[in-house]
Amino acid sequence: MHHEQEGGPQQASGPYFDAVKYSPKSAEFQVGLDDYLARIAQAKDAVKIPIIGSINGSTFGGWTTFAKQIEQAGADALELNIYSLPTDPELSADDIETGYLTILASVKAQLKIPVAVKLSPYFTNLSQFARRLDKNGADGLVLFNRFYQPDIELETREVVPNVILSTPSAMRLPLRWVAILRGRIGASLAATSGIHRATDALKMLMAGADVTMLCSALLARGIEHLKTVEREMCEWMEAHEYDSVEQLKGCMSQQNCPDPSAFERAQYMRAVSTARKS
Repeated sequence: MHHEQEGGPQQASGPYFDAVKYSPKSAEFQVGLDDYLARIAQAKDAVKIPIIGSINGSTFGGWTTFAKQIEQAGADALELNIYSLPTDPELSADDIETGYLTILASVKAQLKIPVAVKLSPYFTNLSQFARRLDKNGADGLVLFNRFYQPDIELETREVVPNVILSTPSAMRLPLRWVAILRGRIGASLAATSGIHRATDALKMLMAGADVTMLCSALLARGIEHLKTVEREMCEWMEAHEYDSVEQLKGCMSQQNCPDPSAFERAQYMRAVSTARKS
């Protein structure tokens, strides 16, 4: 759910101003508040797996009220998708981080279910901010938010959305940060962006992810692709004598891999050399 508004937390003009508006224009994607809550309840009745609600907004406004309604609808957890692109040059990094923490604290105070925060990769010191979120009650972090970038239509001279599905190469950024944060904070880590294949999910688990998330792959191949990913993951784990996901998880995090500094240094010359050989 998305209403993009620049700047830090501020009181919106209505209780759902920031949390209930949507950016997609197609009627196919128009889901109102009541419909969204009803779908959570329907999903909860239909399946045995956990149902995670999500609020996508950028300002303080209606976060707490809507979060409570999502919990009451039956969600097992909630994701705070704080979709904000700060452009105010007077806004400091601490102002931005404090805004996230304020939203997190206000929502956590109202709910009993776990709350995760979906982050962008653009914080000055992501490790430090992840720790602040962890200490302030975040039960999980979702790495990373993938902002859709605008394009320019030359003939009409309009700024238009240009949604491009992710490719497997996009997983490198969350892979690095999942590996760095694993073991440094108590919050669970969910990896998202660029996960298309079983090998992608396996790498994320090795880096230390508790959860891997697929979207573009399912839009491109259909929901049945989940069966393929699961089957190929099981086949790989059996072939390499892993008994469980827990045994696999975090084995290649920064704390456990043979070369911990590899997750930090650029390794530019090594990367260029590898590219030339291939």
